[in-house]
Amino acid sequence: MMAQSDRPAATIANVYRGTFMHSTQKTALEVLEDELLGVDTDGKIAFMGRGAELQTLSQTFGFNPSEVTQLAKDEFFIPGLVDTHIHACQYSYAGTALDMPLLQWLNTYTFPVESQFTDLNFAQRVYSQVVKRTLRNGTTTACYFTSIHTDASLLLGKLANDFGQRALVGKVCMDINDFVEHYKETTQESQDETCRFIKELLDKKYPLVRPVVTPRFALSCKETLLGELGAIAKKHNLPIQSHISENLEEVKLVKQLFPKYASYTDVYLKNNLLTDKTVMAHGCHLSDEELVIFKETGASLSHCPNSNISLCSGLLDVRNVLKHQVKLGLGTDVAGGYSASMLDAVRRARDTSKVLTIQNPNYNTLTFEEVFRLATLGGSQALSLDGQTGNFEVGKDFDALRVNVAAPGGPMDLSVNSEEPKIILEKFLNLGDDRNIAEVYVAGRKVVPFTD
Repeated sequence: MMAQSDRPAATIANVYRGTFMHSTQKTALEVLEDELLGVDTDGKIAFMGRGAELQTLSQTFGFNPSEVTQLAKDEFFIPGLVDTHIHACQYSYAGTALDMPLLQWLNTYTFPVESQFTDLNFAQRVYSQVVKRTLRNGTTTACYFTSIHTDASLLLGKLANDFGQRALVGKVCMDINDFVEHYKETTQESQDETCRFIKELLDKKYPLVRPVVTPRFALSCKETLLGELGAIAKKHNLPIQSHISENLEEVKLVKQLFPKYASYTDVYLKNNLLTDKTVMAHGCHLSDEELVIFKETGASLSHCPNSNISLCSGLLDVRNVLKHQVKLGLGTDVAGGYSASMLDAVRRARDTSKVLTIQNPNYNTLTFEEVFRLATLGGSQALSLDGQTGNFEVGKDFDALRVNVAAPGGPMDLSVNSEEPKIILEKFLNLGDDRNIAEVYVAGRKVVPFTD
């Protein structure tokens, strides 16, 4: 059945024919074989229909059937991957320094490295690398933490725009740091620089890059700063990101630092930092009562399984989060997570679910289809971007990966017999890497392979 947009007609820029796989609200995986998808000049999905409808669609939308891009038999499209939590300024040491628990790790490795981002040449090198690396690995949308440095944070916004990535960029706010004294702000500096960052980034009018208000976490922010950041986010109607209940020592210290609050969640709630545009990373040790608050406020969680395992922080019970109807996406959490690939996040999410099953044989292990949804549509919902991206619904931006599971020199060996698309997708999620990602599109624009 042909689906088309109710928007005023726009010129069709490209039409693709082949297999498309995505998630919807009703199903974790929908497979569309011999499907036609048209992208207009605004980068939006103008129509979808069966291959047999080619002539009718070409007449309706005014494109030449001979110019349709036909996917090969070993190719398919999936939606772009959404990384809901990644520290761009930590990318330079990704894959190292994972020998300590969270708080010691921050003080020993993270804060000294982040303090180097006063150097814009250093920031240019690292931020160019992380944007290009994540795009090559299929991350069409990234929610970035930066450092406390405004100018370097603005530079990341520019680079994301230049390379064509959809991005939320957050200048980190922290006015408490008892271990690396030179790496913190005063409360007033943090407020003023956050406002400057927001204004200057919005003034750029980048089509796909937006600011996100970013208190690092409760342990690095005084109560006054938390409240002011909540007010700033409300004034500008902006998204918010932070960390919550990552490990048990952190939870204990938050309780000591904020004794008048009922819980870690309550600290953010009472300071207007839990909204329907908030994404909190981790949440490994949230109580059911706290998850109820997340559901009531519309706030979301970013599940970062690689980091949770690498820093021995905890195991997030995704089933329990979903049971509470809390929005949930996946994050790489570089550099606490050692891989900038969302395919790794998919695999570690299933691994975590299986560990919980080992601990409790009655546990309902996540399926690969469910984790696929978390990496795509779930991530867009967690970032409140599901009106623009996340799947192949007509009217949304065409954010997509063209996957070739038979890429020369790739990591996968296919069987002689033809396999159904669902099996091929599962193999790609478990075995594939950037060599299998032939093309990456963001808002209809081909951004990978790079043109430079």
